[in-house]
This record gives sequence, C-alpha cells and structure tokens, in this order.
Amino acid sequence: MGTRDPRVDVYIQKAAPFARPILEHIREVVHSGCPDVTEQIKWGMPHFDYKGMFCGMAAFKQHAVFGFWKHELLLDPRDPKWKEAMGSFGCLKSVRDLPAKVVLKQLVKRAMKLNDEGAKAPLSKRGKRAPIPTPADLKAALAKNAKARKTYEAFLPSAQRDYNEWISEAKQNSTRAKRLATTLEWLAEGKRRNWKYENC
Repeated sequence: MGTRDPRVDVYIQKAAPFARPILEHIREVVHSGCPDVTEQIKWGMPHFDYKGMFCGMAAFKQHAVFGFWKHELLLDPRDPKWKEAMGSFGCLKSVRDLPAKVVLKQLVKRAMKLNDEGAKAPLSKRGKRAPIPTPADLKAALAKNAKARKTYEAFLPSAQRDYNEWISEAKQNSTRAKRLATTLEWLAEGKRRNWKYENC
C-alpha cells in the first residue's frame, strides 16, 4: 500500500491558489493509477517513488509542472512543451492543461510498468549542447566584479551555460537587467544558477 507524506499536504496548502487544484488532481491520479506509490519531498518539491524514481510535481508563482522520471519512454521527445518548463507537460496553469484524467492515469500505469520491468531512463538524445557565449552585458559586469568573476571562471562550462542561457532568454530589457543583477549577486556568493534545489 502506498503512503502519503504530510509535507506534501503542507506544500499544496502553501502553493498559489491557481496551483492547488492542479497539484491535488495530479496527486489523486498518481495514487489511483499506482496504489503502491510513496510520497516524499525531494529538492524541495513533491515526488512520487515506485520501485525507484517515478514522477514529481511543483508549483511556482505563475505555473505548475508535472513530469515522469522516464518521460522519454512514455511521451514524444519532440513535443515543444518539454522546452517550456521542467516536467512532461509544459507550464500548467489549470487542470485543463493536463491530459484527460483517463489518459493521465494510463500514463501512470505505463510508467509503473517501466519501473516493474527495471527500464532505465535513457540518456539524452540531444547530445552535447552547443556552448552559449557569455552575454556581452554579463561579461562587462563580471569585469567590474572580481568576486563574481572568480566564481564564474571556476565553474564548469555547464554551470556557466546555465547563467548565460538564463540571461539570454529574457524577453524584456527589465527582465534581463533583473536577471543580470541576480546573477552577479549569486556568483559573488559562490552559487550555481539552480543552487536552491541542490541541497534540498
């Protein structure tokens, strides 16, 4: 029999009002499709385990996400929603953004079968990602901030890329300026882009 973690109840209660019905819906479908699933909090977000990593969900300020650990074996990897947000179904703003309940439950059962069979999550088929050059405004800011520059230069290319990509993807100048300021602050503190999730 599966287990429910009270910390997940707290997480849902603290989520933005729009996200609560989404998280509750996902939770019920996962438990319905896989009665032996175990809940826990990993990386600060609710995760469901069944004979290993299974699926997880999270809520942010303006969207929620839900994803299967082995989604490449369940869904079409060419689906553009994969690029919108972490997870398998892109940015969720209502329950309607998820597949129909019956379809989602079928996916849960298929994911359960993959874990029963010991299937491994495939390595990314995208291959090595092309480098993203350091944005000019970040380069100029680093030249004036020795502490941030030292951290940035000590990072592996993948960690540098995380910051470069975050800044480059900003659609508005104000967003870009805010991200640049945050980047300098975090780098000066020796933090990677996703530091919030590294020790949860």
